[in-house]
Amino acid sequence: MVKKPRGECPGASACGHSPHTSEETPVYDHRRLGRELDLFDTDPLIGAGLPYWLPDGATVRHTLEEYIRGAERRAGYRHVYSPVLGKRELYEISGHWSHYSDDMFPPMDLGGEQVVLRPSLCPHHAVIYRSRAHSYRELPLRMAELGGMYRSELSGVLGGLTRVRAIQLNDAHIFCTLDQVADEARAALEMIRRAYRALGIEASRHRLSLPGPGGKYVAAPEKWSRATALLRDVLDRSGLPYEAAEGEAAFYGPKIDIQVTDAAGRESTLSTVQVDFHQPERFDLHYIGADGARHRPVMIHRSIIGSVERAVAHLIERHGGAFPAWLAPTQVVVLPITEAEWPGAEEVARRCADLGLRVEIAGPERGSLGARIREARLVPYQAVLGAREAAADHVALRLRDGRRLDARPADDVLARIAALVAAHAGELWAEKDAEG
Repeated sequence: MVKKPRGECPGASACGHSPHTSEETPVYDHRRLGRELDLFDTDPLIGAGLPYWLPDGATVRHTLEEYIRGAERRAGYRHVYSPVLGKRELYEISGHWSHYSDDMFPPMDLGGEQVVLRPSLCPHHAVIYRSRAHSYRELPLRMAELGGMYRSELSGVLGGLTRVRAIQLNDAHIFCTLDQVADEARAALEMIRRAYRALGIEASRHRLSLPGPGGKYVAAPEKWSRATALLRDVLDRSGLPYEAAEGEAAFYGPKIDIQVTDAAGRESTLSTVQVDFHQPERFDLHYIGADGARHRPVMIHRSIIGSVERAVAHLIERHGGAFPAWLAPTQVVVLPITEAEWPGAEEVARRCADLGLRVEIAGPERGSLGARIREARLVPYQAVLGAREAAADHVALRLRDGRRLDARPADDVLARIAALVAAHAGELWAEKDAEG
């Protein structure tokens, strides 16, 4: 229950103390913070571009993944698992081998066959769709997976969590009719908007990524034109301002990229919605229509947060380690003023755990109350327990943003916190009587 100190808060504005002005907005480096806050690290023995996750970082990652899975389930997605390996032939059919092999790891010879670490999940999902017959009544069929994939990135571009060689991708593919494409793409954009609100991040711009000169794109002008027109219409009807960018498309089709920018002004793609006419044809995908004939589905590629690694890197830098309460590694720290309140602190911690809250106890052996409060400045909720609070089964709550609440029944306080966490709320406390 008791863990080692987390160190000083890396940024005052992230913790609600002494807010910075806009001219003083801190620039956080997720690589430094990730190590200081015990979220992730690297080791040359494991290899470059292959970070490992420490317990607190793994908690953030797991919580983020569960949020995504829940959002997808509510939106009608069905989850699958697929192998991280595939035969070279699979990627020859999909087009990855001819258009993307420079970014793939070399094939491995295995029993007279060549297998490769996958650079993408979409070929596997196409094969899963193809494995069963489908009727038009099943469409749109929404298939999702949080799965591993691998990119043979050069050592010079690797860094922290933003450029890695082993990627956990939040990926999904929607198999639908042509008439369903616009509604599904708009629904995907709405899922992304809701996720960003829960995560406390903002899109800096929307980009319509189009093909550019060169041979890295599938040569199918009619399919490109049709897919581009569909995505333009989705963006126009959604009322989202966007910019077209040549040379940023996937090799098989255009896409909507949702761009985010960190405090240093560096931009990256976090989420995407893509329309693909190419792979359904390459894998000979079909469904049986109302007329009893075979028809070709359209394949929409959709990712709410892209790679988990890049998403967590952006969250670290956006929040300075002070994650939204639902995502924080530790959500409640219980602070008994003296050893006499330790039994009461254990009881409060037990109730927190029963409510599904992540809780620690920081006892007097870790220093004065003021020192422990400073140590826990990244924790959203600090429950202080003195002799009077312990006797009355109350807690005095301090919020990460600096507000304090008068002592009140512990059960009421914890129920309120649990409700805010379950709702993925952005605010720490809605009540106006919290003191500044």
